[in-house]
Amino acid sequence: MELNPKSLFLDHHSTISAPPPPPAAPPPAPHAHHQPHFFYWGKEAQFLFSGWPDNHTGMYALAIILVFFVAIVVEFLSNLDLVKPGSHRTAAVFFQAGFHAVRAGLRYMVILAVMSYNGGVFIAAALGHAVGYVIFGSGLSRKEARPNRCI
Repeated sequence: MELNPKSLFLDHHSTISAPPPPPAAPPPAPHAHHQPHFFYWGKEAQFLFSGWPDNHTGMYALAIILVFFVAIVVEFLSNLDLVKPGSHRTAAVFFQAGFHAVRAGLRYMVILAVMSYNGGVFIAAALGHAVGYVIFGSGLSRKEARPNRCI
């Protein structure tokens, strides 16, 4: 009996075949974490917190109102002078730094909400900034008009 190297691994009835293909990846399930890269309309949104507003009309309306008022607060804080110009005391500088951090944090929250690509959220943020500017930045609420400031 003659030894054939192939016969050590295969018997007479076996054939060499390619391994089975890997299973196909399932299609991605539609869920709120995957947002389109253009504005869409409706309550099917998720922003700022996971699972919120989660397709509930009341929660969506609350979210829109919250974004609107946070944008107004951002404009209020942007036009608020708490420390006199020229004050270089250490406590005043640290207070200004903390105040600036709060103001920047609120701005970023509005930006993150707008990045949900929901048209209603975008409109609420833009209108909130506009209303806040009219009330606090345009001089209507003060006797003396203040020069226009960049955000």
